[in-house]
Amino acid sequence: MIYLARHGETADNAEGRVQGTIDTPLNERGREQARALAEHAAGLGVAALYSSQLARALETAQIVGERLGLEPVVDDRFAESDRGEWQGRLLRDIEREQPEAWAAWRRGDPGFRFPGGESLVEHVRRVGDALRAVERPALVVCHGGTVRAALVATGRRPLGDFQHIRVPNAELVKLEDPA
Repeated sequence: MIYLARHGETADNAEGRVQGTIDTPLNERGREQARALAEHAAGLGVAALYSSQLARALETAQIVGERLGLEPVVDDRFAESDRGEWQGRLLRDIEREQPEAWAAWRRGDPGFRFPGGESLVEHVRRVGDALRAVERPALVVCHGGTVRAALVATGRRPLGDFQHIRVPNAELVKLEDPA
């Protein structure tokens, strides 16, 4: 069994700003969400805890790990997608200024690549490889795009659903026997 959880909230999340691989910390609300996630995770019986190397995921995992008595194993493959030139920009500005690229991203176009960054397909492949290496039962603290990529990589959702998969901050997603 693998559980996935998106990190707690950051100031960039609250503002609608693309983070990608920018290393933003949790805000206070995000720390509260991480503590609530830790309480929820305490009853899951996980034996291993994994995290992206990015500060927002690692801080969330450390808060969870303190409660579970587990040290997070950092695996860079669980990082958010490299969103290239979009990183640091407001979503509403990207939608207005690059409508064709925005539409391709929103529909989960298999040919979509973030300008100057990673493609959706590359992200899905990277996350799928990481999941196969996870010691089970585990909790993986990562990112919204990474949770979506995991659902696609394990065949639970098609790539076209990528942006329609709701992934709130610090909520669990259960994967049973991922491929």
